[in-house]
This record gives sequence, C-alpha cells and structure tokens, in this order.
Amino acid sequence: MTSGWRLASVAAAAGFCVVMLPMLAPGSNDDETKPNGKGIGTLLNPGNGNGGVKAAGKGKPGSNVISYHGGPLILGTVNMYYIWYGDWAGNPATTILTDFANSIGGSSYYNINTTYHNGSSVPLSNSVQLAGSTYTPSTAHGKSLSDTDIRTIVTDAINSNRLPLDGNAVYFVLTSADVTASSGFCTKYCGWHTYGTITGLTTRIKYAFVGDPKRCPSNCMAQSIGPNGSSGADGMASVIAHELEEAASDPELNAWYDGGGAENADKCAWTFGSTYPVLNGALANMKLGARDYLIQQNWVNSGSGFCAKSY
Repeated sequence: MTSGWRLASVAAAAGFCVVMLPMLAPGSNDDETKPNGKGIGTLLNPGNGNGGVKAAGKGKPGSNVISYHGGPLILGTVNMYYIWYGDWAGNPATTILTDFANSIGGSSYYNINTTYHNGSSVPLSNSVQLAGSTYTPSTAHGKSLSDTDIRTIVTDAINSNRLPLDGNAVYFVLTSADVTASSGFCTKYCGWHTYGTITGLTTRIKYAFVGDPKRCPSNCMAQSIGPNGSSGADGMASVIAHELEEAASDPELNAWYDGGGAENADKCAWTFGSTYPVLNGALANMKLGARDYLIQQNWVNSGSGFCAKSY
C-alpha cells in the first residue's frame, strides 16, 4: 500500500420501499445472487454480502462476467441533483463536488458506461449534467438518518418544488460530517443507491446516499488529504462516481450485475489504476475539468470485462 493513502470502500446499496423482483433475461440463472443492498462494505469491514462482490471488488470478474437481466437503464443525459443535508457552511465540498458533477459527463472516464445497453442495444450516453441543488438543514430529520428519512428528504425536495420530478435523474443526498445514516454508514457502506415511487405519482425516482467520510476516515477515506485539499469532498467524489455509474446502468437493481450480485462499479471498488502526485502531496488518477481527482475505476463491459479509468 502506498504511504500516506488508503483505498476507500465504496458500496452500492439497494432496495428500500417496495422491493421489485428482478426481471431475468432469457437464459439467465435463477440461482444468481441479486444486488442485495450491502455491496462490499467498508475498508475495515469488507464483508461479502453480494456473494462474489468481495473478489470482484479487487478487480477480478469472479465466477461470472457482468450480464444484462432485462431491467431498464437511464438512457440519454443523466441529470444529477444534489441535496446538501446538514451543515455545509464554508465547506469547500460545495464547490469541489459541484465542479465534479459538471465535469464527469463527456469524460473518457464516464465513457466506460457507454459499454452498457438496454435490451434493444441502445447504449448509455456519455452525457451527465448537474441539473440542480438544494439545502436541507439537519433540524429536518436530525443527525442520524434512517433509510426512510433519506427517501423523505428526496421526496420533500421534489414535493416542495425545490427540485423537479425527473425520471432521468439521480438525486444525491449528501450529508455533512456531523450526520450519519443509521442503517450502516461507516460500518456497512460508504454510499448506496436505490429507487422508489412518490405517493400518488407513477414516476420512479432514483436516488443515492453519500456521507462525508471525515466521519470515519479509516473506513471510507482513500487518503488523509485529497488532491483538492479536502479529504471529505475528495473522498465523496469517488463514492458519487460509483453510485452514479450504478444508478445509470442498474437503476432498479434488475439490469446489469454479475453472478455474485456485483454491479459495474462494485467490480472495481478499491482499485484506482495508475496514480500521480499533485502539489499538496496527495495522489490523483484523473483530471476532470480543472481539477485532479482520485476516482475508483469502473468495469468495462467488453470481452470478458476489465477495470479501467478510461475508455
């Protein structure tokens, strides 16, 4: 392990509200493990809740390459919405992560997701935009959020018209370091994504939780200082990338995953490829826009598949 940095765990999580049974494509194995909500866990508690995810998280394909199971994808431009929950006053994360969301679309890194397609062979697009953001104070639901609280934070932002209802979106609930998620932030996961339907509406929303890793640096932080000078924001950028990739390629947990239940970013979690030092001594592996980042690799769905940071 390179001195001065640790590989962060990023976990995809699924299912809350009504559980939808995955649609299996013809020829799929009914005995396959489905994405179950716990991914590979954290750095100090790697776990193996999705069967082959632990091995896949080390950059190995496990017993099965990733395959399509018939579910929908987010086609066209993916709209990202940030919901800043907690105390973000004066925190550089609001600038760093805004720049990240505005730069990931069109990059050779996100282009990896174009190797995934729906049942009509329509591929995902290398097009992402930050379409809006809003703030929710921690007085709204406290500083220990349940899965239900996180869903409510998203639905409240939509129902209050602070954010639009958007079926082509991923809503990210980003929590400050004084806030935790009671279902396992820092102990079982560093982030997750899922989907649900707002009462009275038919549009299914896709949303994600990403917490500030400064709350548990040994479990969720890749290095003690990030390339942009903020260990919290720099750590969150990699988790956001992970959940964005999976939310686009497997939004309802029934599209792209392998025989062990690993989604595309799960298969490359903890791997960063070649890195380079920046002026503050931190390591980075890619430049997006004007900033350097250390972002986990993603699984290229070509041939037998492989982890990469560009395509």
